[in-house]
Amino acid sequence: MATAIFSVRRGGREGGEMVDYQTQVTEGMVVLDAVHQIQAETAPDLACRWNCKAGKCGSCSAEINGKPQLMCMTRLDTIDVTQPVTIEPMRAFPPVKDLISDVSWNYEVKKRIKKFKPRPPDAEDGTWRMQQEDIDRVQEFRKCIECFLCQDVCHVLRDHVKHEEFIGPRFLVYTAALEMHPLDTENRTEELKDAFGIGYCNITKCCTKVCPEHITITDNAIIPLKERVVDEHYDPLKKLVKLFRKK
Repeated sequence: MATAIFSVRRGGREGGEMVDYQTQVTEGMVVLDAVHQIQAETAPDLACRWNCKAGKCGSCSAEINGKPQLMCMTRLDTIDVTQPVTIEPMRAFPPVKDLISDVSWNYEVKKRIKKFKPRPPDAEDGTWRMQQEDIDRVQEFRKCIECFLCQDVCHVLRDHVKHEEFIGPRFLVYTAALEMHPLDTENRTEELKDAFGIGYCNITKCCTKVCPEHITITDNAIIPLKERVVDEHYDPLKKLVKLFRKK
């Protein structure tokens, strides 16, 4: 058993300060355990969002020593507890209280994305035919637990505050799951180009690095979407074809 210091952000929407708490840590503990222990011992009013404690609900997202992580999946034996461990709410979103951020913006963004629109069935019995590889391609994107860590680490949202112009990696993944679905017929490239701001992403892969579900966000979702936008709107041959068709 050892003693560790945790520097935790305290305060509401305005202001806020880092407050140090000292507590005992033992083998096998995760950061969320330490937060609960601090609540039990010295700070019962410390606000913290959590649910499953198994890395599947995405509720306990925070910044631990400046890195966006799930508190329930960050073991203390992977952190240098000889130095104060900082715990803060996600910076890309407005603080509510202590370790809780207001992530409601994300749900408003999701409403703006065109919904799934399937093509007519291939057979009279109402079923479809598709290749297994096409099905497998979008399965990875369904693992997302909407922890919004990728949104938090994205510099377009975190540093440049482009929330009105860029939907962020989480919703580029969501759009990719729809666009690449073998039955979907909707076209979202116009929105990706303009309203969703896909051009702001410069492929740093920071979103992929923080994803607790290990979704290859950049290579498998964002880059293919960028390619679709380029093919649809910037390909000179396609532009010529469209021009002659109008005539």
